Amino acid sequence: MQFGFFDWIDTRPAPLSEIYEDRLKLIEFADRAGFYCYHLAEHHFGPISNVPSPGLFLSALAQRTRRIHFGPLCYMLPLYTPARLIEEICMLDHLSGGRLEVGVGRGIVPFELAFAGVDPNQAKTMFEESLETIVAGLTHDTLTHDGEFYHYRDVPMQMRPLQKPHPPFWYPTHAPESVATIAARGMNVISVGPDERIRELAEIYREQWEKHRNDPDRLNTQVATPFFGVTKQVFIADSDSEAERIARPAYGAWRLNITALFRRVLGASEPPPGGMFGDYDSAIGGGGGLLVGSAQTVGEKLQQTAATSGANYMMCSFHWGSLTHAEALRSLELFATEIMPKVAQAAR
Repeated sequence: MQFGFFDWIDTRPAPLSEIYEDRLKLIEFADRAGFYCYHLAEHHFGPISNVPSPGLFLSALAQRTRRIHFGPLCYMLPLYTPARLIEEICMLDHLSGGRLEVGVGRGIVPFELAFAGVDPNQAKTMFEESLETIVAGLTHDTLTHDGEFYHYRDVPMQMRPLQKPHPPFWYPTHAPESVATIAARGMNVISVGPDERIRELAEIYREQWEKHRNDPDRLNTQVATPFFGVTKQVFIADSDSEAERIARPAYGAWRLNITALFRRVLGASEPPPGGMFGDYDSAIGGGGGLLVGSAQTVGEKLQQTAATSGANYMMCSFHWGSLTHAEALRSLELFATEIMPKVAQAAR
């Protein structure tokens, strides 16, 4: 079991420069604590993300850390031109000394794509063509591609990635058919849901990954043991009561941030009840996606996840909503010192 740190860098009551600096300090701690990777979401035009250009933030992170891997989770491919993104990927890979991990997707919020001038109905097709083009550019000296959306002819690929044949690719999904497809491609997967559901998906993933491990067009050929990860949103304090006192309003602030564009477009003042972004009580009871409590309480739940989910990667969110830097850092410290060793043991 390895551990990752997932982040939105959403809006909270602080100057933006302070938000950036606090987060860099938090990731510096995660670097020292032995986290494998820091994953940064890409979102646009709303308070769920203050980092619409993940590459800019990650380039700063490359200089502030030494061991932790990092990458977007994920680049919204329909918003990039492939040749331009190839160059950014190569830069980040070298700036980090080969620590880049590349998450890719088409974007889960259609309003963000529409505001950027991209037809959400074309996003899947654009994603597929963009990924094909990016992989070709990362693995060849020249790029030639003539598709529906992107056209390149004999473009010299001056920039080359440090990792060969390219940095590892990741894809987030919880749909069984998508898990099977991504496994066949050889990509690492991050998923979300109850432990029993994660185990079912993990079994599908490993079966398909093994079945297609020798396919000629498979990605991540340098990865001997792929990651199948589970996502948790976590807050830990010195007691269960203190954790809930802090986390309940912080989660409410995060929920307003992550639903802001939906509410704006649909003309709603409050988030809809239930669903993926339900209120605090439904999130706590909704399959273990939100974990709040003391290190003992949260640790017991995560040990159960490690023992039963079939995942070999645990990706947790530590700073969200109105949590202060001090609160998030204390939560991260408790996780690293009191939970990580026990969870790793439970996964064996």
